[in-house]
Amino acid sequence: MLLHDDRLFPADPVTRGIARRLFATVRDLPIISPHGHTDPRWYAEDNAFPDPATLFVKPDHYIFRMLYSQGVRLEQLGINRKDSGEVETDPRKIWQLFADHWHLFRGTPTRLWFEHAASTVFGINERLTPENADKIYDRIAAKLEEPELRPRALFERFNIEAISTTEGALDDLRWHDMVRSSGWGGKVVTAYRPDSVVDPEFEGFSDNLEKLGELTGEDIGSWTGYLAAHRKRRAYFKERGATSSDHGHATARTANLSDADAEKLYAKILKGKVSAKDADLFRGQMLTEMAKMSLDDGLVLQIHPGSHRNHNAALFEHFGRDMGSDIPTQTNYVEALKPLLDAVGNEPNLTVIAFTLDETAYSRELAPLAGHYPALRLGPGWWFLDAPEAMLRFRELTTETAGFYNTVGFNDDTRAYLSIPARHDVARRVDCAYLAKLVAEHRLEEDEAAQVAHDLAYRLAKEAYKL
Repeated sequence: MLLHDDRLFPADPVTRGIARRLFATVRDLPIISPHGHTDPRWYAEDNAFPDPATLFVKPDHYIFRMLYSQGVRLEQLGINRKDSGEVETDPRKIWQLFADHWHLFRGTPTRLWFEHAASTVFGINERLTPENADKIYDRIAAKLEEPELRPRALFERFNIEAISTTEGALDDLRWHDMVRSSGWGGKVVTAYRPDSVVDPEFEGFSDNLEKLGELTGEDIGSWTGYLAAHRKRRAYFKERGATSSDHGHATARTANLSDADAEKLYAKILKGKVSAKDADLFRGQMLTEMAKMSLDDGLVLQIHPGSHRNHNAALFEHFGRDMGSDIPTQTNYVEALKPLLDAVGNEPNLTVIAFTLDETAYSRELAPLAGHYPALRLGPGWWFLDAPEAMLRFRELTTETAGFYNTVGFNDDTRAYLSIPARHDVARRVDCAYLAKLVAEHRLEEDEAAQVAHDLAYRLAKEAYKL
């Protein structure tokens, strides 16, 4: 069997028994997926996934960044180049290459996620090897032709209650409109991601601003018109189910300039050729502006900072952004968030969810901040920190200061559709393992631990994201 019933539970038999009992109470709870990057077109058109390589390998950064680190070129994996250069188009060859390198994923969460999907969705209970790659490919490909493996059917099979995708500020949201008009009952909402019109260092920023003005009919040549344009786009997204905005800035810096100084900064930004310092200040000002807008329209504000994005310049040049070469950086949240928190941090009706790729900040900065400010909540382990060990460290480093209820449950944040149940399964098991330890040490009663397990698996995410 690929999946042991006691995976991720403590080795100690007493604590393991408690973890088993706790997990049994949350195992089958509905999935709330409040932030992620699955393609809304899947749910709109409900077409069959084309082949195993397109389903598992090509969209998954965790997979292709590992393969790239061992000398596999992205072209060999069928990843499209910006210059439309030649890439592998045979999905079976891509799959074989994946299988040839499967040993690279030993001990990683990627292996847990893949084998969970292979077993629970496709009934495959043998480990992937170079020798059985063709047989497993054929098994998956045959299953993908069945109606039960279409996106909407999987949505229901996975017991997903609600899922949020993420679209840029200029997106027309046509696929969300199609889902809404289809009569299908699945809850698929969008989230407002304005990076392309907020970050002066984003490629095509000036052209993006022009498009923003055209879409909204606002004068983006003025600071007030620019802010009004954002309000209109946020309203457009909210009409299509959005309950949150998302901001992937390089740093967590925030600012709260006077109106006059903000106007001067924006005028400088419009002229182009701004310094890195000015760009960072503008992004920081816009985080605070977005928080203020959230007080009016109710959108939850997510801050995903601390990534040196597109660190591999050659990869960015040939393939574009989001190609697995983003690297975590240190982040100073205490000073960076202070202007925003000074402005809105004491508002109990505002929810700002801060994430980090710098786990050294958990106990020193983020847990104390989230454990104090009414508006601030702490997001779960994200990206490089969604492995079981990192999830456990998250609980150990944050609970003593922020408790459980200044966090927001679990967030899978994935592009890989079939990994969603696996990721939630891992999170629920890790949380139950942590709670079982507290029970075994007589720090919690088991009935309390069961309530916390339920809240972490379901209620906190549902309430924090207004889903």
